[in-house]
Amino acid sequence: MSAAQVKNLQRRLDNLNSEAETELTRVCGHELWRSLGFDAFDGLDDSEKRALANYYYGQWQTVRELQDALG
Repeated sequence: MSAAQVKNLQRRLDNLNSEAETELTRVCGHELWRSLGFDAFDGLDDSEKRALANYYYGQWQTVRELQDALG
């Protein structure tokens, strides 16, 4: 993979990370999900919000793993 491709991938991962963080904070109504993980939104009464939070939390974790692997 060329340096330009890696840089472009990192930029897209940063965008996905930012989107996931924003949506998690919006859905949960706070930033406690950063320290509590699933516990922060498993107690949400609205099943649609809980599903959204689970989706974005999975996206956030995947992006962070890929960023760690890329260095």
